[in-house]
Amino acid sequence: MNLDFKVNKLYRFNGDGAIKAICDVAISGEFLVKGFRVIKGKNGLFVGGPREQGKDGKWYSNAFPLTASSKEALNEVVLLAYERSSNQ
Repeated sequence: MNLDFKVNKLYRFNGDGAIKAICDVAISGEFLVKGFRVIKGKNGLFVGGPREQGKDGKWYSNAFPLTASSKEALNEVVLLAYERSSNQ
């Protein structure tokens, strides 16, 4: 099964923080996941999934790809949308 990822909205952040953008991703036109993050790490940009802070103060992921191919497709779509948003 091939999933079709599409960035619905992308919000860029200016400044020196590690989080460069937050976006909402539609999956196969059937399901919307809010809160994917574009993060600048020591090896470049990567996509982090939505997360929330628990009562214990630790952060927990809410949504993430289960296969390498889904992760690769999601990263490609989100990072391309991020790059395109800088050219507007």
